[in-house]
Amino acid sequence: MKRVRYDYETFAKDLHALADSIPERFDAIVAIARGGMTMAHLLGEYWGIRNVFVINSIGYNDTRKLEKVKIFNVPDLTTCRNVLIVDDIADSGETLKAVTETLTSRYPGKTFKTATLFYKPDKSIVEPDYWLKSIEDEWIDFFWSDDLKMQSF
Repeated sequence: MKRVRYDYETFAKDLHALADSIPERFDAIVAIARGGMTMAHLLGEYWGIRNVFVINSIGYNDTRKLEKVKIFNVPDLTTCRNVLIVDDIADSGETLKAVTETLTSRYPGKTFKTATLFYKPDKSIVEPDYWLKSIEDEWIDFFWSDDLKMQSF
């Protein structure tokens, strides 16, 4: 599997392109922690959206894949109508699917759309409503996962 370093400059350029490709307007953004958090923060600033929330999921116990993705820390979206769910990548798609199903079940009548920077069409069980780059066997080393670990102060 090819590893790809994903730095901040590339991320900022890509997120701007993704944001500009989305024709809809939202009154809330939900980040899937942790991969979607940086995206949600910057999109909220870019679009002037103050309703930026985080939802958590667990699909692994250490290195062991769980039978079912566990969802917790579900935000209160009662005052929101159009919500964008963001994550860095739709790899297997299981997390994106579980989060979307959880929110749709909890908040019927709301509109939920999904957006990712990366999408693996041959592996993901769902296709995000909006995505920027299609990838296959690459492993993305995101700057937010490694940059602080690599610094010495």
